[in-house]
Amino acid sequence: MNKAVFLDRDGVINEVLTDRVKFVNRSDQMYFFPGVAEAIRLFNQTFDYVFVVTNQGGVGLGFMKEAQLQAIHSDMITSLQKEGALIQEVVYCPHKPKSGCTCRKPNSKLIEDLARKYDVDVKSSYMVGDTDTDIIAGKKAGTKTVFIGKSDPLADAVYPDLLQAAHWIVDDAT
Repeated sequence: MNKAVFLDRDGVINEVLTDRVKFVNRSDQMYFFPGVAEAIRLFNQTFDYVFVVTNQGGVGLGFMKEAQLQAIHSDMITSLQKEGALIQEVVYCPHKPKSGCTCRKPNSKLIEDLARKYDVDVKSSYMVGDTDTDIIAGKKAGTKTVFIGKSDPLADAVYPDLLQAAHWIVDDAT
């Protein structure tokens, strides 16, 4: 079986709710955090797959069309790939918050679907996120979890940014 890292997008890979950008509704609003490409390159050396698993309620709320979101993700993958950082697939929940769908985190369907599709052993994989919903989704799916931020009592580890988390994840996985 394969190993994977599942990454939340907003707040882990890119800025959100900052002075520069509130939400990412266009590709030109995507500002990567420092060290993100380096972190993903580290994952690429140790793991079989790197995935992005993200709630994107802006689609359901009408702030952007699904085609716009797909273009943002395509541009994100291309930009990171130019820096040698490979993301195999991006999956997302486009539904409104509180819509009751099964795919929105904290539900684990997006992670579980990717795990089935790519024959991923979730017990040797990691979910990285910046909210409790990310951590809960990872726990439900059976992954180890890493919180990006100050503290989360549910997470297996807590780091201030993805690059610092990546070093711990790689060490923990090997």
